[in-house]
Amino acid sequence: MLVTRITQKEGSFYFIAYDAGALLDRVSFSSRYYFEGERIEADEPGDDEVARFIAGIEKSEKSFQRLLNRRKVRQIVNFYETAVTQPLIPGTILLFTDETLRFRRSDSSDSVGFLSEPEGKFLVIDGQHRLAALHFFRQKHPDQIKQVEVPCVLFDGKSADFATEMFVVINSTHTRINKSHLVDLYERVSWETPEKKLAAKIVNLLYEESDSPLRYRINRLGGRSRQEKWILQSEVFNELYKIVQSNRRFFDEHFQMRADRAYALVRDYLKAVREVMDSVWGDNEKYMFTRDVTLKALLRVLGDFIRNRKLFQSWEQERVPKVFLDCIRPWADLAREFRAEGFYERFPAKGQVERVRRIHVRLTQNLNQA
Repeated sequence: MLVTRITQKEGSFYFIAYDAGALLDRVSFSSRYYFEGERIEADEPGDDEVARFIAGIEKSEKSFQRLLNRRKVRQIVNFYETAVTQPLIPGTILLFTDETLRFRRSDSSDSVGFLSEPEGKFLVIDGQHRLAALHFFRQKHPDQIKQVEVPCVLFDGKSADFATEMFVVINSTHTRINKSHLVDLYERVSWETPEKKLAAKIVNLLYEESDSPLRYRINRLGGRSRQEKWILQSEVFNELYKIVQSNRRFFDEHFQMRADRAYALVRDYLKAVREVMDSVWGDNEKYMFTRDVTLKALLRVLGDFIRNRKLFQSWEQERVPKVFLDCIRPWADLAREFRAEGFYERFPAKGQVERVRRIHVRLTQNLNQA
């Protein structure tokens, strides 16, 4: 394909006037999906062709695109059909392939030449809605699609993290991204703080590791398990981020800001909590102990423990959950206070923030001093 190579510093990318039909055959439509009240809008597509198209999009753990919006696609299709003299797609579509493509310059220019096609399909960094609408325009007007060229900017040979970073930069400004989507991407963008990256990685480990007491219980972006979810990914992230941010030197000295090492501390603490509160752990119909307000309070107690150097030194020597058991064993006597019936009266508050604080205080009042 004929391209213009753009060189900037040590990197390069390509500008292409892509034949619309050929481009549609070479792009992969992928959409991240959520279990946080948002779903692919085509659970029951019926006769709605746009809904059926979105329902058929691959739900991939590896993709990074945001949710396709059915109404937005339909509006763009309508624009394409009514546009006569003006361009259909005046702005560029940003494409990505992790394959390194071969560029052969033309005889007349160093920047203009021919680029090899990738073996796989392109991922769409920006412009997925416009291309989805173009898909339907082609179905309705196959004769007109031959007259359409799509301006594209193509990035090749970079890491997948590069494409993710581009997506975050583009969409975190004018487009609202689901909070958990950003958490899922924090660890993959180079300009985020080490504290945010560490907290995000720990959340992911808490979700996916087989020895995690919260495995599949976190309402996580792209989560595939249909198990009951206890707390939003963004809420776990916020609590862990505050812990890491307040104790940056601690995490640097003892864990070298490595998530796998810091995760072990969080995991062992939660294992100890699960053992002490076994009678109410996970029984979310009758008890509120593994609901979001209590889990957030539990993580705040962990933050308190981190500042207890004697307790941490004991854990660092043995690295087992039992180090925390003696401290939190009195919580077993509080189990009835976490019954769902009357819970909000026992922990009265004007909102969740105050209720989390009240639960945190109640838990810290019932600790054995280490």
